[in-house]
Amino acid sequence: MSEFLEFALHEEPTRAGWDELGAVGLDQDAVARHLAAILALPQLDLPALRARGFKVALDCVRGAGATIMPQLLDAMGCEMVAINTETDGRFPRDPEPTADNLPELAVFVRAEGADLGLAVDPDVDRLSLVNERGVPLGEDFTLALACSVVLRRTPGKVVTNLSTSRVVEDVARAYGGELVRAPVGEINVARRMQSEAAVVGGEGNGGVILPDLHYTRDAPVASALILQHLVDEGTTLSAAAERWPSYTIVKNKISFPREGLPDAYVELERQLASDGVDSSDGLRLHWDARQAWLHVRPSGTEPVVRLIAEAPERVEAEELIERATAVMDGVG
Repeated sequence: MSEFLEFALHEEPTRAGWDELGAVGLDQDAVARHLAAILALPQLDLPALRARGFKVALDCVRGAGATIMPQLLDAMGCEMVAINTETDGRFPRDPEPTADNLPELAVFVRAEGADLGLAVDPDVDRLSLVNERGVPLGEDFTLALACSVVLRRTPGKVVTNLSTSRVVEDVARAYGGELVRAPVGEINVARRMQSEAAVVGGEGNGGVILPDLHYTRDAPVASALILQHLVDEGTTLSAAAERWPSYTIVKNKISFPREGLPDAYVELERQLASDGVDSSDGLRLHWDARQAWLHVRPSGTEPVVRLIAEAPERVEAEELIERATAVMDGVG
């Protein structure tokens, strides 16, 4: 964006006559090409997937996912039951695919006896999971389980952002991989994946990036990898998730002057003695023995500072948030 503004303000754009303008076309085959590319991924065992015959409950929140997700599930031999597959953009709920926003899908999974539920966001680049018991897993597990599929076949580096759950790190280590963290934002993760030659990556909001296809979050790809993971493990989604440690992420936001952040970071680092510091995107502190971390960064969309903490128990994460808030109150 900064490069565009610089050009717009200081450079003369190239101009064309009315008879030299380009044309806008409609690509009718884009979905079919993308679907074919997903089904050709080396991580997928289509005969095994089709033999498993998953029953999948799908929630497309009346967004773009309804154009490709049913086709994908059908091609993978799934029996699909679905809600909110109209493509009119009239969201029936908060469209963010967070656990708190999926009670309708949770009930639907149980009522239909589905093996799992898949919820995508309106532009179908993020995926959230509901297990066969009707329990939403949280978006971080989407990336963690997808990484498992890739790493068991191609060990290598995984890139995610500084606010993503430790469970992704646990998965990477279990398969002999290395976790690399980047600043928050899809573009930051994608660029770091390219520079690190990562085999998989994404963000804890349910976004999975698979370089074998492209460097962008992709919920259909994530869905295919999740189903493949269940084939690999020969188990249910609840059992697949229970294999990994359980953590709780707590989030808060406070009003705080941006100009005061450098001093706040110094005090946080001093008063909350940690095992490691990352200052590439705000301030991230981590404690190895406690399996906990704290990330403090200014919001890119609101005039606030975000505080995110994770620990094995909610009370520990809440304590980190409270201590950090108290330190910042003392500075501000």
